[in-house]
Amino acid sequence: MATFNKGILGGFSGKVGTVVGANWRGKDIMRSLPKPSQKEPTEKQLLQQAKFKLAVSFLQPLKTIQSQYFGSGSGVKSRVNLATSYTINEAMQVVAGVLELMYNKVLITKGELTGFQNAVLNTQVGGVLDVEWEDNSTQGNASATDEVSLVCYCKDLKDFQIFESIVMRSDLMAIVTLPSFCIGKEVEVWAFLNTEKRTFASNSFYLGEHTVL
Repeated sequence: MATFNKGILGGFSGKVGTVVGANWRGKDIMRSLPKPSQKEPTEKQLLQQAKFKLAVSFLQPLKTIQSQYFGSGSGVKSRVNLATSYTINEAMQVVAGVLELMYNKVLITKGELTGFQNAVLNTQVGGVLDVEWEDNSTQGNASATDEVSLVCYCKDLKDFQIFESIVMRSDLMAIVTLPSFCIGKEVEVWAFLNTEKRTFASNSFYLGEHTVL
């Protein structure tokens, strides 16, 4: 791979002859086309490809959140890439030959902000989710004005419902209502906190799987 400041006509994107041009992290790069492999992929390679496909598909709706709140984003990998790598390496398992996500290990956000204290979720009729937690706004780098967000995922529908910055840490409660099409379905729920200035976040907290009433 090579970088260049100015080509004959400036930077370019796409395939030209035997090279491919692209813009990566603000730099124009140029690389040769990969040679097609004549070998059949191994089981390990097929599994890794399946993991990557599952991770990218699952995380796509979270891209905006994770591009802002997953790790530091320093070095070669972007925050989105860090989230993908984490999901592949830490939040997947194979059960009876089937690759699946371990939702209790999925992280929506990853950061240094002090998280929740004793957060619990209850369901109410009408698709209502009620989350409560204890006040820890004086612990670590926590602040009463930190913002609370909830992320809900229905695996049957492959649907995310995201509620960003709905209350503050000091409110000690958040109530959201899911769409009617979620009623009767199982949803996975996470919550996270971010600073009022939205500079960084906590690790997301898994609130469990719940039946929407």
